[in-house]
Order: sequence, then structure tokens, then C-alpha cells
Amino acid sequence: MAINYDELISRKVAGVPYAYGDRETMLYALGVGMSRNPLDVQELRFTFEKDLKAIPTMAALFGVGGQLLQGLNHAMVVHGEQRLTLHRPLPWNAQLVVTSRVAAALDKGPEKGAVIYLETTALLKSGAPLTTAVATIFARGDGGFGGPAGPPPFEIHAVPDRKPDKTCELVTREDQALIYRLSGDRNPLHADPGFAVGAGFPRPILHGLCTYGFACRAILRSICDYDPAKIAGFDARFSAPVFPGETLVTDMWVDGNIVSHRTRVKERDVVVVNNGRAVLKSASEI
Repeated sequence: MAINYDELISRKVAGVPYAYGDRETMLYALGVGMSRNPLDVQELRFTFEKDLKAIPTMAALFGVGGQLLQGLNHAMVVHGEQRLTLHRPLPWNAQLVVTSRVAAALDKGPEKGAVIYLETTALLKSGAPLTTAVATIFARGDGGFGGPAGPPPFEIHAVPDRKPDKTCELVTREDQALIYRLSGDRNPLHADPGFAVGAGFPRPILHGLCTYGFACRAILRSICDYDPAKIAGFDARFSAPVFPGETLVTDMWVDGNIVSHRTRVKERDVVVVNNGRAVLKSASEI
């Protein structure tokens, strides 16, 4: 079905109640590999209810953006980029009001498809802003609908051309996708071997947002001393799939309050997250 640009750009789901608590916070942390060593007291702060803390990238799960993609060729849809701004530290439990909308849609032509930007804002029940997230969706089968070709609303962040200041290796579990999917994304591509083969993969792949969470975990561990309040923003571009059980190596470059990051799979030397940008708060802001 051809995209109607005016109808697509007007899509919005507003004022949706959304709540989460310690169970969801701990399950997300386990889903992105926290507490592989259950005696690591730093990581236990994210997986045990005593003095519990939330990983900032969990906020990428808020919202109902998927409802806005009705009518697209879902067999050709991929999650290309994720951006996240935290207006205040993410609490481990909250009652929220969430609004998702199509912020922009670019037509790259019949051969290249469409690029759709889904923006989700989350407010605390008090009305105070908590997070703003933007997911970039590449709809490869839906180009040629007559919409604008550009410019894109965001520039791609370039990582520095120098040796990384920090590098962190994190191993994913063979069942990592089966754990992560319990946080909400039940796409069979990440669990059903037959479905994965039909989609062109030799076996189920890891969720892009799971790899995104691993990259955030690497920065929490290597630069933030496991203090999630130090992270005010977290952006990344997905460039290749990850298979559960592989080792993720995240390189980091620190320039003031900006941490550029890139993640590759050690076993295949393939970059899977690129053009990453984390924004850190100053000591006075925490």
C-alpha cells in the first residue's frame, strides 16, 4: 500500500499511561547483560532491589511508536538509529504519560525506500518532562510516495579519527535475545530459528536496542563509575546485526562532556553500532 505523506506525518498517539517498577528495571538490566558476575556489587545495583538504579537506555522502550507504522511493508522495515535525551535521571519506577508521533518522513525514492522519524516524549505523572526519544526507521520497501527527500532532521555524529581513549569488552549470552525480548519486543526474528532463516539469517539475531543497551553499559562501566545520573543523552546508529553469544567491543573517545562510541563484534571484526554519541552531565548538574 502506497504511503500517503500527509496522513503519515499527522500520525500521533497522545497521553498514553505507562508504568514500570523494579521488576521491569531489573529485567531490562539482565537483558543487556548486567550481573553476569552476580558478585559484582557495582552491577548488582541494577539487578537487585536494594538501592536499585535504572540504566538510562531503558527509556528507549517507552511509547507506542510501533502503532504509527501501520501500512508499511514490515518485511523491509529496520531500526536504523536511536536517539535519547534524559531531562532528569531515570527513576527505577515511575508512572508516566507518553506521546508518540511521526516527527518527519523522507522519501528516498522507489529503489531506496523511506526514512521515518518517530519521536516519543515521556512525562512524569506530575507533568515534569523525563525523556525524549527519536527512533529512525528505514522502510526500504516504501519509497516513491512523493514526500520530501531531505534534509534529515539530525546530522550523523562522526567518531574521532584517533586511538580510542577507552575500550570495553562485554560478552553476550547465547540466550541473550530470549532474556531481552521479555522487556517487550517479541519479534520472532530474535527467537524462532525457522523465522530467522526465512528472513535471511542463519539463526536468530540480537535486538538492535539490546546492543544499544550494551554500549551504554560499556560507558557506564568505563567512564561513569556506574552512575547512570551522569548520562544526559545517548545516540547510536545500527550498522550490522549481532548474534547472541558474540563479544561486543565498544571503543570510546572522550572530548569534554561528549563521549563518541562505536561497537564491533570481536569474533567477526564487524562494526555493529556506529556514530555513537553520549552526552554527560557536569559534576554541578548531577
